Amino acid sequence: MPLPSNIRLDKMLGHPTVADAVADDNLELKERIAYQPPACEVFRQPFTLLETDDQYRFEIDKEAKRQLAHIIGNTVQRVKGSDDLKDGEKENYRQPRNIGIVFSGGPAPGGHNVIAGLFDSAKRANPQTKIFGFLMGPDGIINGDCVELTRELVDRYRNVGGFTMIKTGRTKIDNREKMDFSRETCKRLGLNALVVVGGDDSNTNAAFLAQEMFDDGIQVIGVPKTIDGDIQVRDANGKVLCAMSFGFHTAARAFSQAIANLCTDASSDVKYWHVCKVMGRVASHLALEVALQTHANMTLIGEDLADYVDNARLEKAAEQGVVDYTAYGMTLRHLSRVVCDAIMDRAAVGKNYGVLVVPEGVLEFINEIQTFIIKLNTIIADYNKLHDRDFHTAFLTLEDKLEYLRRLVRGIRKDISYNVWNARDDELFNDIPAFFQEGLLTERDSHGNFQFSQVKTEKVLLDLVKDYLGLLKEKGRYKVGIEEAQFTKTLEKGGLDPELYGPILFENWKQAQYLMIRQTIISKKTLKAALVKADILGDEDSVPAPIETIYEQSVPKFKTQTHFYGYDGRGSDPTRFDCIYTYNLGQTVFSLIANGATGQMAAILNLEQDFARWRPIGIPIAPLMHLEERKGKLELVLEKSVVDVKAPAFRVVKAFREKWLAAAADGDHYRHPGPIRFTGSSEEDRPITLLLNAMAKNLVEPENETAG
Repeated sequence: MPLPSNIRLDKMLGHPTVADAVADDNLELKERIAYQPPACEVFRQPFTLLETDDQYRFEIDKEAKRQLAHIIGNTVQRVKGSDDLKDGEKENYRQPRNIGIVFSGGPAPGGHNVIAGLFDSAKRANPQTKIFGFLMGPDGIINGDCVELTRELVDRYRNVGGFTMIKTGRTKIDNREKMDFSRETCKRLGLNALVVVGGDDSNTNAAFLAQEMFDDGIQVIGVPKTIDGDIQVRDANGKVLCAMSFGFHTAARAFSQAIANLCTDASSDVKYWHVCKVMGRVASHLALEVALQTHANMTLIGEDLADYVDNARLEKAAEQGVVDYTAYGMTLRHLSRVVCDAIMDRAAVGKNYGVLVVPEGVLEFINEIQTFIIKLNTIIADYNKLHDRDFHTAFLTLEDKLEYLRRLVRGIRKDISYNVWNARDDELFNDIPAFFQEGLLTERDSHGNFQFSQVKTEKVLLDLVKDYLGLLKEKGRYKVGIEEAQFTKTLEKGGLDPELYGPILFENWKQAQYLMIRQTIISKKTLKAALVKADILGDEDSVPAPIETIYEQSVPKFKTQTHFYGYDGRGSDPTRFDCIYTYNLGQTVFSLIANGATGQMAAILNLEQDFARWRPIGIPIAPLMHLEERKGKLELVLEKSVVDVKAPAFRVVKAFREKWLAAAADGDHYRHPGPIRFTGSSEEDRPITLLLNAMAKNLVEPENETAG
């Protein structure tokens, strides 16, 4: 029935049902905003105190001791609840304060709740306290751009994703001019404290700000934020202080839901390999969590690749009385073979589809790539120095540059670096796709560093995989298995005897549920030749249509769809875990400020345990810092945490690799984590990675059991 054309639009737009349907805030968002995250037990009391915890030990870098003298002596501080304080302490705790907060770096789900937790705690202690949000990240501090955060504004963004309330930016306060402007802004606003919410670089900034503004009496507190999960703090003895940065769980769940949908699509359409690149340039924590959440057929973990040892190559070298250092770490060629083997194994049981998860920075864990970068940097620098001209100007095309490298191998060029590039380097380099060769030989940045972020990781790997699969297909090794029941049905329907044709076509006839066309049959021509040789056909006869059908079904068509998961996950509304985690981080921040701390990172101890065991703490930032090469020079930085291949979470994934690959006649083992839910008892209360690592503390292995 057609809709009437005389509907009054003004009445329709004014109707409550229409208003609800097109409102900015849907029912779920309203429920989110109204949700009050539970507070750790210590925050349910009127006051908090800080108690030094001396059980943790740090190895102090000499340069950190020199540059961060005011805060290098900080210790781990536990937040304790208190019903009452002495009069002077009570007055100090409840004094009105001006507190600034800034988001630094990429967004991470839960950031708004850090503000909410800080705001609630500060206003509860003294309603006259003011919270200022610096706009657009550290630029807001440098330029003095901020807004006072009101309850109305904070309430609007409770439990909601993004950093929309005050925005964010990537500027670093890393020189004297920026530092002076920042101090001037903080003093002009009369700030008692500044809170820096960010990743490793941002918390490094927080440490230097704390040092610089120590004499001004301005406290600086850091908050660990990164969806990559690469801020995990341990002391020198390996004791965990911060198990995970906030935002990781939400991003992993968002990625996992989308990738699980692709698992469903792959097993429905049965013709695509979905290659999913997930964020994580330096560490593979997200890829590991996605593997646990989805049971994707194959997940590459960069740290595992770096840990690889080619024992066959080592044994061969040992027989010659030498050590082959190239046996340590996986090469690109070997990695492409590993992926190809997985694809072929699934195809052999009729599964010419699947899902591959790749961390964004997987190539950085390939030993030869790092070697190439170091050697090429040396060659380019030496050429520029010797010839007093630019390498990239002298050799404009990729072929010109490759020819120069070949001359180094042949010893024709006698430049400073002629012995740096050897025949094995040249061989491995020629295996790399041309666009990646060009990338490795492209002009460096202003500091002489290779611009790794411009590399399309998945394209590098897929080009190698496609080339090798093509070679295996020509050799008859890459084929799709044909189910015996399907073969029998097809031939009987066409009036042919399966028992007559089966032994001729298949190399494993009657030996398996899925039959493999013989390796010698690689085309319709060779198919006919096999039938003629078996006296089934004459030279002039045509191959029967059912046989051609079976052959065509056995020919693999490697089709891929590539996906990148990054910005969508970091912009997701936070999981309940991240909502609770960040709200309590915000309250921890205020406890540190109210008790005079500076140069500390707010954290939650026992994050991997049940909520009842969470313990708010302050972690000293300065003792965590060490010298590392950044942009061609040594700088003090907070070390990133990579996946521990000896940890239980990785070992579980490793143990299930064969099962999740599902290169068998039974079904796949995909897991569907479902959407991020905010209500209901079935929602998980922490990342699976943390769950497994926490469980392992209660499981003691026999001394004779080997790890891995």
